[in-house]
Amino acid sequence: MLTFVGLGLYDERSITVAGREHLRAADRAFAEFYTAKLVGTSIGDLEAHHGVDIEVRERTGVEQDPGPILDAAADGDAVFLTAGDPMISTTHVDLRLRAHDRGIDTRVVHGTTAQTAASSLTGLQNYRFGKATTLPFERAHGGTGVPDSVVETVTDNADRGLHTLVYLDIKAADDDYMTADVAADLLAAEYDQRLAVAVCQAGSSDPSVVADDLPVLADRDFGPPLHLLVLPGDLHLLERDALVELAGAPETLVANRTI
Repeated sequence: MLTFVGLGLYDERSITVAGREHLRAADRAFAEFYTAKLVGTSIGDLEAHHGVDIEVRERTGVEQDPGPILDAAADGDAVFLTAGDPMISTTHVDLRLRAHDRGIDTRVVHGTTAQTAASSLTGLQNYRFGKATTLPFERAHGGTGVPDSVVETVTDNADRGLHTLVYLDIKAADDDYMTADVAADLLAAEYDQRLAVAVCQAGSSDPSVVADDLPVLADRDFGPPLHLLVLPGDLHLLERDALVELAGAPETLVANRTI
């Protein structure tokens, strides 16, 4: 059996009760942290909290050499751990399909995702989000500014009155995480005075949620990662009030986006 377990968003306590039970009962536990990372804990603390040994796999060890994981699942109960929810990344779907090809049973124990946390913390209604996008570091896409694909996604969502969730680039191997101020500065070159919401340290006991126009956010220090940005579309009255009360949005900015 291969069980995919989502660790949630922040630290060793973010896992669900069901996920904790599967992790502690497993014969072997594997994990990857190249798609996302629990910034509120370490591998050592995670192991100590759950009383297990965790074998961390790099990207190549999951995508190109999944044999050890699949062999462990074929011979007993193996758990594969990821931050957030385990099936958000296509690399995990691929691993699950490889297990099925070998006749290995699989199951998924879900964890909290950044997408649902962003909706919950901002008060923006989940069903009014459009397609999400990822803003890469400039060095990652070999250009300057914001890639056309990001602009197209934001524009298409805005034309439909929908919110855009912007994931910020992570280079886990280099311990490098794009921050909301850097992202806001990049996006300000495209959208100038556009309303945005920085969502930072989601899953922690003290998350930071700040709504303002992009140039203002570009001058703020939002503390340690992980960070997200949301570019709101048209706002329902309740969403408007939530951004003012929960994220400190200037009323003048949200008034002209209210439907």
